Amino acid sequence: MRLLVVTQYFWPENFRINDLVAELASRGHQVTVLTGLPNYPDGKVFQQFRDAPDRFAQYEGAEVVRVPMMQRGQGGLHLILNYLSFSASASVIGLWKLRRQRFDAIFAYEPSPITVGLPAAVMRSAKQAPLALWVLDLWPDTLQAVGVVRSRTLLSAVGKLVNFIYRRCDLILAQSRSFIPKIQMRVDCHQKVKYFPNWAESIFSDESPLFAKEIQIIPGSFNVMFAGNIGESQDFPAILSAAEILKPCKNIRWHIVGDGRLGDWLRQEVEKRQLNSCVQLLGRHEVERMPSFYKHADAMLVSLKDEPIFSMTIPGKLQSYLAAGVPVLGMLNGEGAELIGTSRAGLICAAGDHAGLAMAVLKLSKMNREDRDSMGRNGLAVSMLEFDRRTLINKLEMWLINLRNLDHQKQSQ
Repeated sequence: MRLLVVTQYFWPENFRINDLVAELASRGHQVTVLTGLPNYPDGKVFQQFRDAPDRFAQYEGAEVVRVPMMQRGQGGLHLILNYLSFSASASVIGLWKLRRQRFDAIFAYEPSPITVGLPAAVMRSAKQAPLALWVLDLWPDTLQAVGVVRSRTLLSAVGKLVNFIYRRCDLILAQSRSFIPKIQMRVDCHQKVKYFPNWAESIFSDESPLFAKEIQIIPGSFNVMFAGNIGESQDFPAILSAAEILKPCKNIRWHIVGDGRLGDWLRQEVEKRQLNSCVQLLGRHEVERMPSFYKHADAMLVSLKDEPIFSMTIPGKLQSYLAAGVPVLGMLNGEGAELIGTSRAGLICAAGDHAGLAMAVLKLSKMNREDRDSMGRNGLAVSMLEFDRRTLINKLEMWLINLRNLDHQKQSQ
């Protein structure tokens, strides 16, 4: 099958779409990726790409077609221009670069922004191929929740854009079950919305990684680890407030692996609150190295702000945490919290409840090793049952094949 993947983010940026493209290509599909210039999350095009862009024209058997775009930079205006420039460039320059290629199906990856759906819709029309959109972030709900957009008029305009894109999709995949009714409100056919969650990358099944050398091993310490994006959604003010409460507990250490738009703010706050002795900021690392960091963890932390949209979200990192077999500490509401609680994979508290998070960390630190290991095994079990990589990609492959077959039937009539 000839597949076109439309995504603003792609290798060498670390997103799950990389893993999906590699797997589809390994199954014999002819995969072409239409993407931009790698600049997430720092906002500057990666130096390794600047030095040798030709090295990034192929990925695990897939062809990578890149279009120019504005860098993310710093600040809201730069981010808006980044989103719009990719959308316009992929729609015009991307269409020109792909003018001689035909496709059986188009797959669009939308962790944010929704504007990635515009070039995907253009390709659907130009290539006469069905379009599947994977929705991992609900717009305009998220824009309102993080305070990026407050104008009702602008939020309404974004909502109309979302309607426009959704109604030009032949299949919409929702990353959580809670997303489904919200998406169905914006489409003409409810049956085209399916549940399709994230999975953990296969590297997290490695049972024998080496310990990351960046973290000192201190006997008797209890290590809480956060891995992922440092942004508005993750509610780091509450995390740091919990760390302040537990500062007298010298054995409890917090390790933050990742970076993002609030990275500089976080570094300043750790200094300001004098948390350097218990909070370690480890920066961003390649996904292949993450199991070596996870090996230090006694608990993995996942958090989301107290907003209705985030209660519908299953954070992508949660699947990786569960697959690692480490107890999970959740400071969040809704579907993500329910998953941790019902599977008995860790301890949870309400979103924004920094005191509750501190109590959960303290409780987990005082548990015996056997009870914590049991939580880890529970997490691994639900990961294998609900978020198995092979099972999920099999399902996606079947959906895409069905789309192609239905499209061929319509064209032959």
